[in-house]
Amino acid sequence: MRRSAFLAAATATALSATLFTGLSPAHADNASGGPVLSDADGWYEPGLIFVTAHSASPLTHITAHFYPLDAPAGGPEAGSTEDFTQYTGQDATSGVWRAPVHLAELGDYRVTVDLQDASGATVTGALSPHTLRYQTLVTIPELTATPAVPDYLHQQVAVSGTALATDPRHPDTPTPAAGIPVDIETGRGRVSATSTADGRFTAAFVPVQTSIDLTAAPEASANYPGAIDLLSPKQHLHTTQAPVRFTASTHALNLKQGATGTVTGRTEIQTSAGWQPLPNTAITLSGLGPNGLPSFLAGQTTTDSQGSYTLHVSSESAAPTAQLTAGTDYMPFQQVTTEPFSLHVAYTTHLDMSADLTDTSSLKVSGYVYYEDARAHWPAKPTVTLQYSKDGRSGWKNATTVPIKIRYNKPLFEEDFARTLTTTNTNVYWRARFDGNPDLATNTTKPVHLYRYATRVTGFHASTNPVRKNQAFSFAGTLQYKNGTTWKPLYGGSPTLYFKPRGSSTYRYVTELGTDRHGHLIGMETAKQDGTWAIALSRQTGDHYLRSTQVTDYVDVR
Repeated sequence: MRRSAFLAAATATALSATLFTGLSPAHADNASGGPVLSDADGWYEPGLIFVTAHSASPLTHITAHFYPLDAPAGGPEAGSTEDFTQYTGQDATSGVWRAPVHLAELGDYRVTVDLQDASGATVTGALSPHTLRYQTLVTIPELTATPAVPDYLHQQVAVSGTALATDPRHPDTPTPAAGIPVDIETGRGRVSATSTADGRFTAAFVPVQTSIDLTAAPEASANYPGAIDLLSPKQHLHTTQAPVRFTASTHALNLKQGATGTVTGRTEIQTSAGWQPLPNTAITLSGLGPNGLPSFLAGQTTTDSQGSYTLHVSSESAAPTAQLTAGTDYMPFQQVTTEPFSLHVAYTTHLDMSADLTDTSSLKVSGYVYYEDARAHWPAKPTVTLQYSKDGRSGWKNATTVPIKIRYNKPLFEEDFARTLTTTNTNVYWRARFDGNPDLATNTTKPVHLYRYATRVTGFHASTNPVRKNQAFSFAGTLQYKNGTTWKPLYGGSPTLYFKPRGSSTYRYVTELGTDRHGHLIGMETAKQDGTWAIALSRQTGDHYLRSTQVTDYVDVR
């Protein structure tokens, strides 16, 4: 029980005794301004009583009387003392007076006080609000901590002391208190011990704070029933925090949304034996706020027995300005150290492209790009790059860069791009790649195979030349397409026949000819006048054929 609890219990006991016995504080025999008792208490000093009083005139005589708490009113006193000397105060009108107490039995006693001052005014039988606890006092005069300044290599601290028992009947001869349970406060924890025959006790703990006020409190013991147990004086203890250093495989990660990055490294602590691995230490990645202080946690792990660590970093929270930290605040044996870090997250983009290769080798491309996350931002000049490859798997080459027209600049809104260009690559795979930035992930469409075969008409001529007027005649020739390096017949083609009369500079459309399975031209015309006939695959080339070069033959009509 601590002192404050003792005082409260003693006050309650005294008041109960007053009600039970009918005692009440006495009044001065003369006018007001005479002696007044404030308190009479043992102050946990063995064999002493302290009286607090004041009066208008100097106090000249004090007598304290002691009654067992269970004694009836009017019963004999157990003892008294009047050998008071002033203990505190500027003069005899007020202060504290102290006197030795000699009683035959241990116990708790009701106290009344007689006071007299220089004017002759007296108070008789004034009841103290507190009882006198005339009990064995168990104390721990001092604590010893070994080592006095623990460090990383010497973390365990042994706390020792001696419990002493002082009988108020023999206040000058304290003896070792054996079998006393002791509760030791170690900052954020407690340890316990029991005193041995010589009163000694020892307990060990590992500090979890850098600064600790150690205290020890004796607990109730059957060896000393009713004893007063007092808290020991504080023993201040502080630890040594050693420097720490660590490595990191990277100080920057650029992750796509949904991806996870990895940072590895090793942590060491400096001791009297040199730098050595630091196990079981937290490694954290924290995003920094505008004030430069950590504002959110982006990743955390712990070093292994060799001081090594693997930190998995999620793209969930971007932290362009961040820091890696080894250790946590207030660790008792190591300092905290940091390294700068940057975590950029490229948020997911969505890309689509439509492409068509015309019969004149023009590539027409259009498409759109958009993103979903509101934390993303378009770059200053976003672009899409058109690429081609022979097999659609490797060897991609850039054809051209197409700007994206930003109209909405908001999440989930499609931004368009379009381009038409002439290309000599008429049988390749095409794709579009969005050129991202740290905020937006690069994205690529699936390859699209676009091909157009070159065509030609060989051996073109009129079947009869010259030809009689109004006579029907046919055309010879073969329509072909080129697959790789080989020319093959083009079955079912529709080459266009044109005619330019003699003396004219303009061809006019006549008809579409057909081709058989050998690519031979099929069709008849009627001779009307002299002129040049021309043919080319130029109007209905189909999805996969290029226009051919025009070939001609002059026909003489007679």
